[in-house]
Amino acid sequence: MAETLRQRLVRGYAYQIYVDGTKRFTDINAQYHEEVKQYAATYFTVEPFATEENRTKQLDIALVNGWITQQEYDETVAYKVS
Repeated sequence: MAETLRQRLVRGYAYQIYVDGTKRFTDINAQYHEEVKQYAATYFTVEPFATEENRTKQLDIALVNGWITQQEYDETVAYKVS
């Protein structure tokens, strides 16, 4: 099934915020915030060496670099356990 425009935007925003650091949550429409956090919780790592292809702690790096706040980090990680 093809990816919808909304799904593509969510994926793009998640990468720009958590992986590249080129955007912040304040840069995107608030209606996307929770979906972006859910996407990041599902596809990005907290623990090192989660997969062979991905050897970084993506969520931790985003926090340390100031790309996300502690609150945004906590809210994202909460989706990993729910």
